[in-house]
Amino acid sequence: MQDIIQKIGLITAVILPFWNIPLIIKMVKRKSSLDISMAWAVGVWVCTMLMFPAALQSRDLIWRTYNIINAVLFTVVFIMVVKYRDGKDPR
Repeated sequence: MQDIIQKIGLITAVILPFWNIPLIIKMVKRKSSLDISMAWAVGVWVCTMLMFPAALQSRDLIWRTYNIINAVLFTVVFIMVVKYRDGKDPR
């Protein structure tokens, strides 16, 4: 049973960060990030980056996997939020 739980956890650790992709696509299509809170984006990105070194040192494969993938994908989200924060509402 423990083996199944670990496999489910690893699969979820890989899949969960990919939910950032629709957010990235939305910003690219609209060329705007005005509907995304800058405070939220900065807060999540900073916390993710502060957790990253601890995750790399962890022996827990699931935690390490999740953090590596999430750090990469959320960094892209953060870059897109900053890039498309021009103050113009495309609507």
